[in-house]
Amino acid sequence: QVQLAESGGGLVQAGDSLRLSCAASGLTFSKYAMGWFRQVPGKERELVSGISAIGNAVHYADSVKGRFTISRDSAKGMGYLQMNSLKPEDTAVYYCAVSLQSDRWLVPTNLGSYEGWGQGTQVTVSS
Repeated sequence: QVQLAESGGGLVQAGDSLRLSCAASGLTFSKYAMGWFRQVPGKERELVSGISAIGNAVHYADSVKGRFTISRDSAKGMGYLQMNSLKPEDTAVYYCAVSLQSDRWLVPTNLGSYEGWGQGTQVTVSS
């Protein structure tokens, strides 16, 4: 059973940085692409960033390009999202999820491809 646990959120000021972590268990992590999503009340969950199973391909939403960096350590079953130059509009609950891929170069961008949703971690950026 795939289990994911996010951590690292918090309350910060605009311009600050945070590093989110995602701990994966119950799966062979290296076979899965990983994505970071965020959601605010009343809006759909959106893909912020994704990384392929072997870590050679990444995807970023336009709103975070140049500020966020996704990475993974498959040996440790860990994924990360380094968030720099945070803005108030980055305020959301952040979730990680995984997608089993036969093509380990692929970064899925559709929500339905992902599974293993954790409880999320709240990121609040004050202006």
